[in-house]
Amino acid sequence: FQIVLSKRFYQDFQGDEFQVYRALRSINPSPYLFYFDYGSFKIFGSSPEAQIVIKNDKATIYPIAGTFKRTGDDEFDKKEAEKLSNDKKENSEHVMLVDLARNDLSKISKNVKVERFKDIQFYSHVIHLVSKVSGNIKSDKKIDLISGTFPAGTLSGAPKHKAMQLIEEYEKIRREFYGGAIGFMGFNGDFNHAIIIRSFLSKNRRLFYQAGAGIVFKSNRDSENQEVYNKIEALRKAIKTAEKI
Repeated sequence: FQIVLSKRFYQDFQGDEFQVYRALRSINPSPYLFYFDYGSFKIFGSSPEAQIVIKNDKATIYPIAGTFKRTGDDEFDKKEAEKLSNDKKENSEHVMLVDLARNDLSKISKNVKVERFKDIQFYSHVIHLVSKVSGNIKSDKKIDLISGTFPAGTLSGAPKHKAMQLIEEYEKIRREFYGGAIGFMGFNGDFNHAIIIRSFLSKNRRLFYQAGAGIVFKSNRDSENQEVYNKIEALRKAIKTAEKI
């Protein structure tokens, strides 16, 4: 069993949010870089993780679970990546969320399989374990699949429904933008949404950002708390950089 609990942070910001975004994409380049201006608020970020990708009737989820801090020393980080790959707690967490992705896809998709398992991926401030789970989907079932796989298991935990009930109980604020999805849907049925993590909500001259960590039986409180701060480090650096522009 796992639950992903999160913390929200905020600070006042009087400058240009686009400069924060520019700094963030430089500090933390990621597969999903986005800036959406909705008038009364803005959402922007550099997310490493897809909510779900649908292309040519193939649906894919890329579960990210298992995180170590990156130091910037390539040789040391290489050893840390090996430790991450062999860490029992991090592997247990990852396996649960890969299984959850398989189960979510299997409700509507066919021929579900794990194409890649526990790849090591390096980001600016963290090292992640990443897998790839895919299945075939009929054209008239795509919307059902999108709703059926939301929210991502890597933002809730497993089993998903119970984890979400506990999140509702223990987190004292609504997640709002955090853990949502943002991207596009094509007229041909293709779909590509990022999970809104490593991201900001800008509203009323205040920047909000949030991060979480997966809690399992063998979790250490201090380690999980530190994981949250590791994940927001790039965001804080981006704010400081933008304030100097």
